[in-house]
Amino acid sequence: MALNKELLEILACPKCKGDLELTKEEDGLICHQCKLVYPIKEEIPIMLIEEAIKLEDFMNKKK
Repeated sequence: MALNKELLEILACPKCKGDLELTKEEDGLICHQCKLVYPIKEEIPIMLIEEAIKLEDFMNKKK
């Protein structure tokens, strides 16, 4: 899956409006300020605060 680079540049965290970073697996967008990951499902970023996963939980799930 390839998330459009232009889309990534304009997306912001819905909670703090900060920058987002694409995960290595390209399955989520990380907000380091809020310590949240917004999942990407079927190539669509799910930008809802209630759907976000705590960064710690997301990283533990990957192990």
